[in-house]
Amino acid sequence: MRFSCKLLVWALFTLSLVLLSGCIGEEDAVYVDFTKREEVLLPVQKDAVTYAYLPQYSHAVSYGRHHLLIEYLSQSTGLAFRQVFPDTFDEHVKMVERGEIDISFSNPMIYLRLAKSGAWAFARVIEPSGRPSFRGEIICRADNDAIKSLDDCRGSRWIAVDHSSAGGYLFALGLFVENGIYPEDFRRIDFAPGPGGKQEKVVLGVYAGAYDIGSIREGTLDILKDRIDLSQIRVLKRTPLYPGWVYAARSGMPHEQVASIASAMYALDLNRPDDAVILNAAGIRGIIPASDADYAPVRRLVRSLGSVLGDKGGAQ
Repeated sequence: MRFSCKLLVWALFTLSLVLLSGCIGEEDAVYVDFTKREEVLLPVQKDAVTYAYLPQYSHAVSYGRHHLLIEYLSQSTGLAFRQVFPDTFDEHVKMVERGEIDISFSNPMIYLRLAKSGAWAFARVIEPSGRPSFRGEIICRADNDAIKSLDDCRGSRWIAVDHSSAGGYLFALGLFVENGIYPEDFRRIDFAPGPGGKQEKVVLGVYAGAYDIGSIREGTLDILKDRIDLSQIRVLKRTPLYPGWVYAARSGMPHEQVASIASAMYALDLNRPDDAVILNAAGIRGIIPASDADYAPVRRLVRSLGSVLGDKGGAQ
C-alpha cells in the first residue's frame, strides 16, 4: 500500500514536469538589447482656465448646473477649463484674490469685494424670469399663523445663507431696515452651517421648524421641489430687484482670453436646442455683457445699510 502511494505521487510529479516543459517549449525566447533605449515623454497638460460658481448650493448641484457650460466654453474657445469648488463665500473671494480662480460666477455683493482686488465684470445672466436682475425671498412655514407680515418677524428666529449672500441675506436685511426692523429686533439670526448647499439648508431649517423665517434667493425653492413638500413653505415677502449674478475675471487675466470667453457666452441662444440644454442646466436664459457700473444699485444698498452691516458687511 505504501509502495503504491509513492508510485502514484511519482507519476503525478513526472506528468506535471512533462506538461510544464511542453508549455515552456511553445514560446520562443526573446532577445532584449538593453543598450538601445527610447525615452517616452508624458504629454504636457495645458494650463487650464479655472472657473468657480459661488457655493450657494452643494458642490454636486454646482457641478450639475455648470459642467455643460464649461464643456461648451472649452470647445468654443479652444481653452482648457477646470471647475473648482470653494467651500465658502470667503474662500471663493480669497481664491480669486490669489489668482486661483480665473473666472468667478458670483452674486453682486461678492462681486463688490472681488472688484476691490482688481477683478472686473464682463457678463451677467438673464434669470429664469427673463430679467437680468433677481431678488431675495423671505419664507416661513405655511402653517405658521403667527407670521403674516414683515412686522410679525420681530422676535423671530431667522436663518440666512451667509453674511455676504445677496438674495439670501443682504437684500432681505435691506428690506427689513427699510421697514424699521433691525437685527437686534430678532430673537436670533443664524447663518447656514458647513460648506456649500447653504440655500437648501435655509429652506430645510424652516421646513423642519427649527427657524421661524428664512431668507433665500429667488429660484431656490425649485431646486428642492423633489425633496420636500413645497406646499408647506410660504413666501412671506420678496425684496426689490437688483442686478443679476455676474461673471468677473480676476486681476491680470489676459484680456484676449476674457474676450474669447465672453464672446462664446454671449452667443448662447435659448432658441437653439443644443444651447437650450446648456442654459437650462445652468438655470439661466442667457448671458449678456456687463460692466462694473451696472452694480451701482448694489453699492447704494450697502451704503444705506451702513452701520447695520458693520464689519460683517463684506461688500462695503
